[in-house]
Amino acid sequence: MPTKMLQIPTPDGQADTFAAFPDDGKQHPGVLMYADGFGIRPVVREMARELAGHGYYVLVPNFFYRHGPAPVVELPEHIGEETRNELMSRLMPLIEGHTVERTQRDADAYLGCLTAQPEVSAGPVAVTGYCIGGLLAVRTAVAHPGRVAAVAGFHAPVGAAGPDSVRRLTAQVHFGHAATDLTPEALAELNQVLDAAGVDYTSEIYPGTVHGFTMADTDAFNPAALRLHWDRLLPLLDRALAAL
Repeated sequence: MPTKMLQIPTPDGQADTFAAFPDDGKQHPGVLMYADGFGIRPVVREMARELAGHGYYVLVPNFFYRHGPAPVVELPEHIGEETRNELMSRLMPLIEGHTVERTQRDADAYLGCLTAQPEVSAGPVAVTGYCIGGLLAVRTAVAHPGRVAAVAGFHAPVGAAGPDSVRRLTAQVHFGHAATDLTPEALAELNQVLDAAGVDYTSEIYPGTVHGFTMADTDAFNPAALRLHWDRLLPLLDRALAAL
């Protein structure tokens, strides 16, 4: 599986970016993947490679590039509970400083780079994200309704986008929530907003999960939930992008 690093010019600097794509000399639909708050690292690169193996050009930007190349904080091979709190105390100011305006400026640059790659087919793309990356995925899809055909978020605070943003989604949607992140009542409220707006979506709590369940380098990892994530994400992308 070919991979490479790209430097994406943005209004605020250069975003270091990981790309993975099929090795068949053909063009494939593009997918913009936002990592979780810990950023680009081996487990995220492996997920990008796996997705690319299903026939997609996958671009993973370091959305904290304003603070340095990924990883912006030194990470252990395994992120356990004993280190998670200390890491999050360093990362949370960066997360809180990543405003809607920054997200939208960056998304313009990321999508422009993705669609300009010679291996990417013409037409709309998909956006997926994990944790804070899922919120960035939603904000990207809302800001680019004509360019984003599918959006997915996993263990992500998608509700933080606000009802006014969520109801503006025109892409096909899947949200996979951690059981510790969202109560059934909160899920019902979110889904009511999506229903009322006529969004084509699925939105569900993955059973027995905690925040971060897709990430194999953390204590939160849940292999069954990761498989469910692929079982939901791949058909979504196939429906939205297969005809491209």
